[in-house]
Amino acid sequence: MSVLEKARPGQEPAVVREPRVTDEHGRRIRVGELVLRYALLLAVLALTVGPFLWQLSTSLKGPTEDIFSSPPKFLPGRPTLHNYERVSRTIPVWDYALNSLKVASASVVTNCVGSALAGYALARLRYRGRGVATLVFVLAMLVPVEGIIIAQFTTMRELGLNNTLIGVVLPGSVGAMNVLLMRNAFRNLPYEIEEAAYVDGADVWQRFWRIALPSVKGTLAVVAIFAFMGAWDDFLWPLIVLSDPDKFTLTIGLNYLHGTFANDERLVAAGTVIAVAPLIALFACLQRYFFRGVGEGAVKG
Repeated sequence: MSVLEKARPGQEPAVVREPRVTDEHGRRIRVGELVLRYALLLAVLALTVGPFLWQLSTSLKGPTEDIFSSPPKFLPGRPTLHNYERVSRTIPVWDYALNSLKVASASVVTNCVGSALAGYALARLRYRGRGVATLVFVLAMLVPVEGIIIAQFTTMRELGLNNTLIGVVLPGSVGAMNVLLMRNAFRNLPYEIEEAAYVDGADVWQRFWRIALPSVKGTLAVVAIFAFMGAWDDFLWPLIVLSDPDKFTLTIGLNYLHGTFANDERLVAAGTVIAVAPLIALFACLQRYFFRGVGEGAVKG
């Protein structure tokens, strides 16, 4: 039965409208533009996620499969976890991962605490030299790490922290970029809220802990992710400051998977997946706060 036959006498038949796609402003998106957007999105996705998926596929391929076949085969014929077992037999990968976890966790704590305190002081407190202090953090970002690495090594040696995990954490305990991120987040908070708390008798620490800090959880999650990634993926500084193999981090330990004359690509791929897995887990846990940066500092009611 058609729509006209279903309609009652005296009533106009219901008009069935074709669904349309609109953007965030409610404007209609043409089909060609929509196809172009999805094509660009798929291209960017292939460039960013493709290498990791290829490494994951290579790590699951057995010794009888040709990983250099033409055309290449993406899916393994007989998936196996034998390569991961070989990684654990070749190097003490879990001990190295534990050392990296200690370094990365300490870096997250020091960066979150130090950046939050420094960012709040630069954004909300009034004192002489605040502009100069902000400029110092900006200039610190312009100095390459390779230019100060000798000074860092000399400092760690004078402090007796060479060949220790504390010596690995200390130079990157508070990053200049993280301080500026927290400063900008605190500056977006309305001053009226803190003024009302000040009238009610709240001191600086209470205003920081109970009012300002809960409002910038998104930026704090960004700082935590950046600090964890920077400490987990760092290779040059741990290689310089550490000499005891028992204290090596995962990035240094995985270097032993590369042979002198030949490399086992399956073994290297398995080690790469082991190194990347904690980063994916961390981002999955904090992604809800990570994407709140657009409305950071807004008043909710």
